[in-house]
Amino acid sequence: MIKTLKNNKVSNHLMLIVFSLLMLYPVIWWVGASLKTTAEMSSPSIWPSTPIWENYTKGWQFSPEFTFGRFFGNTLLMELWNVVGGVLTSAIVAYGFARINFKFRGALFSILLLTMMLPGQVTIVPQYILYNKLQLMDSYIPLILPHFFGGGAFFIFLLVQFIRGIPRELDEAAKIDGSSVYGIFYRIVLPLIKPALVTVAIFTFIWSWDDFFAQMLYLNSVGKFTVGLALRMYVDQFEIQWGRLLAMSLLSVVPSVVLFFFAQKQFVEGIATTGLKG
Repeated sequence: MIKTLKNNKVSNHLMLIVFSLLMLYPVIWWVGASLKTTAEMSSPSIWPSTPIWENYTKGWQFSPEFTFGRFFGNTLLMELWNVVGGVLTSAIVAYGFARINFKFRGALFSILLLTMMLPGQVTIVPQYILYNKLQLMDSYIPLILPHFFGGGAFFIFLLVQFIRGIPRELDEAAKIDGSSVYGIFYRIVLPLIKPALVTVAIFTFIWSWDDFFAQMLYLNSVGKFTVGLALRMYVDQFEIQWGRLLAMSLLSVVPSVVLFFFAQKQFVEGIATTGLKG
């Protein structure tokens, strides 16, 4: 029996290794292609015979005026505000729905959930008209401001489910000690929902980082471009330098991978425990 269990364990590990290699193959090809010349892109070999490391240096030097460092800086600054606004306001709104009794709470929460069924394209036109009338075009405000008004229905729903799993006895004990509603939120709820907040932060970062359509819609000046828009400019060139494009696109996913790597424990905990009752 022990021998059978060992054989099953080995076969399971071999299967996981094979599937892992299959999943990693596109990434391995991506890394190899970023070191190839344009003529070698059609080659069946994964790794180039002579790696062209200049694809990274020349690709980073986007133009005589701007480097990719400028675009990374623009994007990271925007993401910082998006994450702060999304996490803070989502937590506040979720706490109100989960812990505070007020009139029409159920109806408002139902309306909030209904907004999750609306595709983003439905609201993009009125938003564009609004920001255009407020003369906020070609700025980061249209990309940042929505995150300071609830962060998103999905994030609010996720945090509401997490907060409902916190025993109400903790709130009652805090009230006996003289804590106000705001004190309970700051001292009791926020520390306990840290895993869920990390989940919201990761999703906010990745989704807004990849939101190419909104960035293309509101930003016009090259100096204000994000990484996604800068990569698009590579594609718009008459003669595409595929090696440089793939090199910069590979660098563009590094921030998201690094963020998930350092926060994966809290992320998994936040997803796994959301909705469980205490």
